[in-house]
Amino acid sequence: MKIAITGTVGVPARYGGFETLVEKLVCHAQASDQPIDQLTVYCSKQAYEERPSHYCGARLRYSRLNANGIQSIIYDCVAALDAIWRRHDRLLVLGVSGAIIFPLLRLISRARIVTNVDGIEWRRPKWTGLGRYFLKWSEWLAVRFAHEVIADNQGIADYLKETYKIEARVIAYGGDHAVQSIAEEPIDIGLIPDDYALALCRIEPENNVAMILEAFENSSLPLVFVGNWNNSEFGRKLRSQYAHSPNILMLDPIYEPTALQRIRGNASAYIHGHSAGGTNPALVEMMHVGHPILAFDCSFNRYTTEDCAAYFASAPQLADLVAGISDIKNGSLMNEIANRRYRWDVIGAEYFSLLREA
Repeated sequence: MKIAITGTVGVPARYGGFETLVEKLVCHAQASDQPIDQLTVYCSKQAYEERPSHYCGARLRYSRLNANGIQSIIYDCVAALDAIWRRHDRLLVLGVSGAIIFPLLRLISRARIVTNVDGIEWRRPKWTGLGRYFLKWSEWLAVRFAHEVIADNQGIADYLKETYKIEARVIAYGGDHAVQSIAEEPIDIGLIPDDYALALCRIEPENNVAMILEAFENSSLPLVFVGNWNNSEFGRKLRSQYAHSPNILMLDPIYEPTALQRIRGNASAYIHGHSAGGTNPALVEMMHVGHPILAFDCSFNRYTTEDCAAYFASAPQLADLVAGISDIKNGSLMNEIANRRYRWDVIGAEYFSLLREA
């Protein structure tokens, strides 16, 4: 097989869940000696000051285009065409923004297209009007013209079956990397309480950030909330509103693995507010840590946690759960589920098995 992976910023992973997925796939391919003649990952030149030609044995090809925003459509299309030109016979496409090129790829090439549709992107509140229509159309193109479709959560697979009458392969994300970093020197993560609940996400309405903050405003358990507060008016407004709450500490994003491991490991519980998407990387990563998890009540989170977490749908419900946090003992069960379902060796094997079958 000659495999090309498109649809992400690239590797090494510095951005999000898809980038971590790609990094773990190429490392898995190298470690497990997958029968691959050439594995190529397409990267955005803008995201990397250093641009090596290879990473974990995979060839890297760089584009001048931006992998995010409106330019991502062209970025993904150009990468797919380049992969076809270079005679790759498997395309692993992450996301649907470049699916507009799929009908042409089917006409000019015999390469097999495997696509991970991500979450139901067009349903997110931030998309309206033409943007929402384009994403829904892209989703249809991806499902219609891909040879194989991957859903990262059974809830996404159920949606695809109901909407498009197709059977998607369910392959989630790994999270065991979250507990593999070992700090040789102490990492300064600021002045945080000795006992606290942790929330960590992008600061967007669909992640129920306001609900979580409201629930903890008068809580006896402090909340440490890590996120990109300054990236939007929504985040800046919430930060200003709760800046003086004595038991809420709002931190900027933390990307350094050992610092993340420490702030996760010292928490008493994890609060997961995501309501959109499928299997969220932050959730499976925290499940590996083995602390109690309180998750927003939606089908995606219930599938991920096998209905074994504590769930809330409003600020008062969350506040009640936090008040009785000592009675929530699901941490060891979350860890068992994570070790059974969300390990990168398992995920990598499933991806390359599907690529061979395609």
